[in-house]
Amino acid sequence: MAQRIIVWDLATRIFHWSLVTSFFGAYLSADSDYRVLHVMFGYTILGLIGFRLLWGFFGPRYSRFKDFVRGPLAIFRYMKSLLSKHPEHYVGHNPAGAIAIVLLLFLGILVCASGLLSYDERWEDSLKSFHALLSNFMLAIVFVHIVAAIASGFLHHENLVLSMITGYKEGAAGQSIAGKWPWAGLALAAAIASFWMLALPANPFQEGAGAGRDQVAEEAALPGKAVKPVTMSSKSERL
Repeated sequence: MAQRIIVWDLATRIFHWSLVTSFFGAYLSADSDYRVLHVMFGYTILGLIGFRLLWGFFGPRYSRFKDFVRGPLAIFRYMKSLLSKHPEHYVGHNPAGAIAIVLLLFLGILVCASGLLSYDERWEDSLKSFHALLSNFMLAIVFVHIVAAIASGFLHHENLVLSMITGYKEGAAGQSIAGKWPWAGLALAAAIASFWMLALPANPFQEGAGAGRDQVAEEAALPGKAVKPVTMSSKSERL
């Protein structure tokens, strides 16, 4: 008999919504005068992805990669079942959702890396357009993921968005994870808050905020190669 079970631990939920906020924050501030926010969101994304990669191996049941990353046959079987009257149901991430998750993590790393490297004069011209292209592609994947989550919720008669807020879904008692793992979630939230409090200038909306104090990236230059020092308020095109 189905009952209310805990599926998503606190850390996974904080990661999810922090990544959503940071990505849209970075995207919307990319071409504004408030470059400091764009860079701050970018660093937050990079830190969140680093956490998620670790959590994919050491986190609770449904957050581990081995629970939801599946091969082509499983993905094809799941997609085919969506056309039937009884589509396959997964308590955690389904195979289609797993594709989006892996893509978003991979693209997030590429977006952040290209943004940081674009501050190097040796790479700036070639990477700015590439960074923008990757960001737009990531945005497209995000919207596909949102539509798929809504459609999956309709097919399986469950609210996937709400479950990622509360952590609860309907399932058998044995399918629940062992607790909400609150210590990891609180530690992640504290790390994000600490980063923003320590690194954000007093007035990030002021022209030149953070100049002379905050360094966007300290690139290790090769001898004889100049690296452009850029502050967190730089008006370069991207991260």
